[in-house]
Amino acid sequence: MRFRFIEQHARAYPVRLMCRVLQVSPSGYYAWRSRPESTRAAANRGLLQAVQRLHGQHHGRYGSPRIHAALQAEVHRVSRGRIERLMRRHGIRALARRRFRPTTTDSRPSLPIAPNLLQQKFTVFEPNRVWLADIT
Repeated sequence: MRFRFIEQHARAYPVRLMCRVLQVSPSGYYAWRSRPESTRAAANRGLLQAVQRLHGQHHGRYGSPRIHAALQAEVHRVSRGRIERLMRRHGIRALARRRFRPTTTDSRPSLPIAPNLLQQKFTVFEPNRVWLADIT
């Protein structure tokens, strides 16, 4: 991580100064730079491209479980945890579904408001005379 930072900012700042500030040796940095890419890093790069392709194909709706299943269908042998790590590391997230909010009332009803026949007198003297309902 530190070496990558040094590599990205090598044009703006002296390498030796950044090594001293980040507490790494210049020889360690140059050894890291000349080292070939590891097999795991190369595989992760290819896997990341597949994850980004699937994520884009499904308009950002697929999270790690669905991407994992899609990769399994494409004959990629990879664990779901590895997919999750790659997605987290590269900021790939599934879009959450919008919360369902039921519509309650029409602000401009087309029908007239029913008259209040009870006038808030809820006491009745015989059964089946008054029926009530609650919209909640």
